[in-house]
Amino acid sequence: MVLRVGFYLQMSQLIYALILAGGSGKRFWPMSRRARPKQLMPLVSEKTLLEEAVARLDGLIPRERILILTNVEQEAAVRTLLPDMPSANIVAEPAKRDTAAAVALGVGWIAARDHMATMVALPADHMIKDIAAFQATVRTAAEAAEETGALVTIGLKPTWACPGFGYIEQGSRVQLRSVQDKQTEIRRVIRFREKPNPELAESFIRQGNFRWNAGMFVWSVPTVLSEFNRHAPELASFIANVSAAGNFDKALRDIFPKLPKISFDYAVMEKADRVLVVEAGFDWDDVGSWQAVASYLSKDSHDNSANCDFTAVDSTNNIVFDQDGTKIALLGVHNLIVVRTGDALLVCHRHQAERIKDLIGKLPVELQ
Repeated sequence: MVLRVGFYLQMSQLIYALILAGGSGKRFWPMSRRARPKQLMPLVSEKTLLEEAVARLDGLIPRERILILTNVEQEAAVRTLLPDMPSANIVAEPAKRDTAAAVALGVGWIAARDHMATMVALPADHMIKDIAAFQATVRTAAEAAEETGALVTIGLKPTWACPGFGYIEQGSRVQLRSVQDKQTEIRRVIRFREKPNPELAESFIRQGNFRWNAGMFVWSVPTVLSEFNRHAPELASFIANVSAAGNFDKALRDIFPKLPKISFDYAVMEKADRVLVVEAGFDWDDVGSWQAVASYLSKDSHDNSANCDFTAVDSTNNIVFDQDGTKIALLGVHNLIVVRTGDALLVCHRHQAERIKDLIGKLPVELQ
């Protein structure tokens, strides 16, 4: 048995990682700006979410096999945050083309280095505390991808009927000889379901065979190349250009901005025949709103949450976030979000938090 475990570990392909770090983070204005989105802010700890995402891979994937994909507005900040990352491993998209183009770029970058590699694609803006469990799940997903030649997604067991997430409908369980963690569920994906209305989300929870789709994927490079060729030939052609020797910069500059603006889920995942889902064995939070951030802040006896020193009288269920340590006082107010930076102040009802992004276009350009 020991020899068999060692055999699989030795035969595993090298794992590379693509971290997608180019989001806009509009829900966190005024802390977030175009050049400083959610993943570049220390919202829930002393480290930014991007720094946490890179650190979670320590001991699993070395820095030289990690690609950070950002955009031109955020590139300088990313390089400042990650001084130990090889310079060539931080790449700025010259235009925003959605996740299908971003993944294609990552596939091409990795294929140029190892055309048989296993690849992990991860968002930069999630909060995961249990690093050991996260790495164990990624290893299991990598083993599944290598053995089956399938696209593998990591699914999260829903904790409530959230209408803001995509869902994965699971089918029969799959037993694999190479997967060492026999407790982790691996199932066939029946289909991906887009963000449902609240009633449909409730039905998903009642059925019990749905998982949240957090946008974490694992596959071998040959497998994902095959799927791009079948379902997105324009993107497959781009991958070929990117991976050609000495052609990366030219393809990024000349071809990438012209690629179709479409998500990877739509372009490939929802059309692929062989897709598996590995259930996450770790905690997870997409930290998608100020309400989510509030769960990590200090809270008083009246459910007021804050990252700073504040005084509250006859005030309940408020969220206070201050960038500079200014003393903030609340009197007779309830269910508010109050966020102060050096150049802006947001005051909104917490039940209107999803509409913060609607403010952005109405603000002066320098504050967007």
